[in-house]
Amino acid sequence: MIIVKSQKEIEKIASACRIVAEILENLKFFIAPDITTADIEAYAADQITKRKAVPAFKGYRGYPASTCTSVNDQVVHGIPSRTTRLKNGDIISIDLGVLKEGFYGDGAMTLPVGVVATEAQKLMAVTEEALYTGIRSAVAGNRVSDISAAIQQHVESNGFSVVRAFVGHGIGRSLHEDPQIPNFGETGHGPRLRDGMTLAIEPMVNAGNSDVAILNDGWTAVTADGRLSAHFEHTIVVTKKEPLILTKI
Repeated sequence: MIIVKSQKEIEKIASACRIVAEILENLKFFIAPDITTADIEAYAADQITKRKAVPAFKGYRGYPASTCTSVNDQVVHGIPSRTTRLKNGDIISIDLGVLKEGFYGDGAMTLPVGVVATEAQKLMAVTEEALYTGIRSAVAGNRVSDISAAIQQHVESNGFSVVRAFVGHGIGRSLHEDPQIPNFGETGHGPRLRDGMTLAIEPMVNAGNSDVAILNDGWTAVTADGRLSAHFEHTIVVTKKEPLILTKI
């Protein structure tokens, strides 16, 4: 069931999303060669606590951390580790969710570590562009698949592939609500978007083909061909005009 939010509920979701946005923004200046993904986890967890919020991911279906830190060919759900040390030329996707006063916020970004290769720069740029292209289609009266089709078209026109194993989602009192929002598809299908829907749109884009595999930890998804992957996500509110992005400073 798709839940249309009241203005009061949207304000509470926005409060959670503001925390996500602030921490992700701060992490842009924290990421550097030689830090570990456990360092990122510790920093983010501390920032969540200082803002009197709760990590949304920790304990969710058994996930062991507050953040997902996915490096290079890791697509999503990379578990922070003291042994995963960033080096110059890496890219890292950070996915972060918080719970504040009964409502969730969710966002993600991919960042360069030091100086990265041209392909990595393009992959990150195209993935972020695809996110905003999808968001522009998230207006009342459109269909869910209009978002999906916009993302797929932008990604594939730039020579990359969209991951099909993971999708965006509704968000509110639950971290994952209906509707599911694939990053591929044809226009004109799925539920019609309504004013007051809150959605987490999150393209994951591979430099090579779209296939993924899950590592033995049961969580970390990697590209099947070992090539790079990028991930960007915003939580938004559907309106009758432009969508309102909640996870943006």
